[in-house]
Amino acid sequence: AHKLELSEEQTGQLAKILDELKTERAQAEVDQRRTIAAFADAIEGATFGEERANEGGDQRVESARRLREAVVKALRQIHGILDEDQRKRFAYLVRTGVLAL
Repeated sequence: AHKLELSEEQTGQLAKILDELKTERAQAEVDQRRTIAAFADAIEGATFGEERANEGGDQRVESARRLREAVVKALRQIHGILDEDQRKRFAYLVRTGVLAL
């Protein structure tokens, strides 16, 4: 907020957007653990668990899709609350790795 010189209203809006994104990232971490468990289940039996492996793979793809949608939504909302100069600074911070999405 400081680097972008956000107003109090912008700061509040940005905090809400980032909180929603944080929630989706936490869900993606849970999905990742479930995916790993499915892959482990597929490999541990006497025969390869094709169905379980496919479930894990499908879950990984779906989780990535939901996370992608959440990031795009957050970027759209952030774009909407920033002015032109703030958007340029935000883009710079993302490009240089100061901000990670």
